[in-house]
Amino acid sequence: MMKKRLSILTFLVLTLNVAAQETITISKARFHAGDDMSWAKPETTDADWSELDMTRTWDDQGYHLSNGFGWYRVRVVIPSKLLKNADQQSIVLFELPKADDADETYLNGQLIGKTGSLPHDAKGYQSAWSNTRNYTVDAKKGGIRWDEENVVAIRVYNGGDPGGLFDRPLVVRVPNAAEGLTMHMADSSDGKAQCTVEVGNDFPISQTGTLTLSVADRETGSVEHSLTKKLTIKKGKPVRFSIPYDKTKRCVATARFVDAKTGKVIEQRYGPRFLLTPPAPLTPRFNTPAVFGVRPGSPVIFRFGVSGEKPIRITVDQLPKGLTLTEEGVLSGSVSKAGDHSFTVTAENAKGSAQQQFTLKVGQTIALTPPMGWNSWNCWALSITQDKVMSSAQALIDKGLADYGYCYINIDDGWEADKRNADGTIAVNDKFPSMKSLGDWLHERGLKFGIYSSPGDYTCGGFLGSIDHEQQDAESYNSWGIDYLKYDWCGYGREHAKEKDKGVSSYIRPYLLMQKFLREQPRDIFYSLCQYGMANVWEWGRFVDANSWRTTGDITDTWASMLSIGFQHQAGLAPYAAPGHWNDPDMLIVGKVGWSSNLRDSRLTPDEQYTHITLWTLLAANMLIGCDIAQMDEFTLNLLCNNEVNAINQDLLGKQADRVVEEKDLQIWARPLADGCQAIGIFNVGDKDLKVSLASYLQRLGISKVQSVRDLWRQRDLQPADLQWVIPSHGCEYIKVRPGI
Repeated sequence: MMKKRLSILTFLVLTLNVAAQETITISKARFHAGDDMSWAKPETTDADWSELDMTRTWDDQGYHLSNGFGWYRVRVVIPSKLLKNADQQSIVLFELPKADDADETYLNGQLIGKTGSLPHDAKGYQSAWSNTRNYTVDAKKGGIRWDEENVVAIRVYNGGDPGGLFDRPLVVRVPNAAEGLTMHMADSSDGKAQCTVEVGNDFPISQTGTLTLSVADRETGSVEHSLTKKLTIKKGKPVRFSIPYDKTKRCVATARFVDAKTGKVIEQRYGPRFLLTPPAPLTPRFNTPAVFGVRPGSPVIFRFGVSGEKPIRITVDQLPKGLTLTEEGVLSGSVSKAGDHSFTVTAENAKGSAQQQFTLKVGQTIALTPPMGWNSWNCWALSITQDKVMSSAQALIDKGLADYGYCYINIDDGWEADKRNADGTIAVNDKFPSMKSLGDWLHERGLKFGIYSSPGDYTCGGFLGSIDHEQQDAESYNSWGIDYLKYDWCGYGREHAKEKDKGVSSYIRPYLLMQKFLREQPRDIFYSLCQYGMANVWEWGRFVDANSWRTTGDITDTWASMLSIGFQHQAGLAPYAAPGHWNDPDMLIVGKVGWSSNLRDSRLTPDEQYTHITLWTLLAANMLIGCDIAQMDEFTLNLLCNNEVNAINQDLLGKQADRVVEEKDLQIWARPLADGCQAIGIFNVGDKDLKVSLASYLQRLGISKVQSVRDLWRQRDLQPADLQWVIPSHGCEYIKVRPGI
């Protein structure tokens, strides 16, 4: 987690003469660190306040205000001429910058809107750093002083660096009435194969029009269902309609609302959730790699991933000395002798049996394949508790994810106490009664235990970091049974700011220090560097013995974020990934996320989620689920539990994919596999459906002849002569090609 941009609350003040403008745009504001509610009043003097750019965080402008407030003030003359050409004269819209993390906004001392919640609120602090902030004000009764100076005061609270306003300027304008209309399409919340459209109105102005809703088969273009309704939409009273679809097909639903007064059209297309992965067989099937690496003498914690009808009994012909295997498939113990130790594992149930020749590679390289598991941040952020961790771990097993290799259970920020123990060791807060007991409980089930810290004084969320206590913390992690450390730069930025020479060595130093103490522990601890790609971390991450390193900032559940992080920033990084050392483009953003106690469905469309998993498996990325597993639905399970797709991520050759083709909206990424095949992802990153024939790109992929082709998502063979598709916007096709001779 990066800190999503935290800091303080701010006010801004600026005087503009905009008599002839229809839109007022302001980038600069007066700013004061701290918190005083009198700063909301228009008569407050702010001439001696600093001036800041509202499109950039206050950290970028020299202020570091973790867990604190800051105020921005803007003075602006709002001319009555703004109303002249508008089709309504009831509402004025104040479009604010984003705020890291929560805000309250006042106009001439009167609250006009707030996003997120502050520490003193009834529900406590909740970040809303990525939300847009558009506040409407009644043109007559909302306190606007027409043709006079107005004061917009913005109180901002930051829960961790960075903080403040950012992303865009303040805009004041009179919107058209139809701009208040909103349209949202989603799958039915009751689990039925229905698409629901909700049309709402953010403005207190009734809107009348006609809604048409239809569902078509994307491959044939045939309309399967449709309906038409005349509607009147009032503020606070959205209307909803549902229409059925076939979840085995890649359908598209289209909603179109025509405003009766202006003729303006709001239209949205939505691809309902569709299930491409076929059901797993009832007979046992091994889904995890046949190789696992461990250092000599380190504890072995490995769970064989086997799907099929339960119960399944796991046995082995002859285990190496020092190891034990439970019937549930949990391998434990230790082996002191270096080398490859191979044995045959058998899985049996009432429907049949399966075998796997398994090799325990005892040596100095761990993480022979990228980690698969779960991290708490994208769902619960700082509201994580031990109970939530245990329920997530149990759900990982109960829902079958552990049968597909998901085994890490990682606690992100928010577990630390306010103070260290008297002897300097790290303490946990009251949400975590016993880390040692939690670790033992996870290990008994063959799951691995992850933790989070920072090389700085404080973490991103404002909790204690590891600076000056690295050895003690590493020893504590060992005593708790920690198997994974996410080490987040965050608070170390303040230390780094003191460096005179900010060369690469200054970025390496804190990570090299913790690595020294981790390697002194008598257990394997996966070392994950979280420092957002600074100083080209991929070039030196392996030399501080890191097992993975973040290559970018934090991902969010938007197409823009995934496009930037996944497609724009991973190209060219393939040479730096290898068994034991992986590029990390951040966690998975499927399922129910929310970065708080309030969870919601991922905002990625179904096609975008297929693209997300396809690209991440090609990239040999860390596959860490970020949602609440207990609430995981059929679609998300179908997405995450495709053994052929996951096998690409876990391929033992360990070669990451790179971009081979980039032509307008088409991108093709490919990686070589241990069996001599190529895994190929064909992506449409544009906003319109795209016809693609792979034949014209085979030479660029280094393939002169095709022997066989496998559709990985649908798990079916394709004819080599028929490799052409219509790929939907933001969608993909995923194939495995065996070249011919």
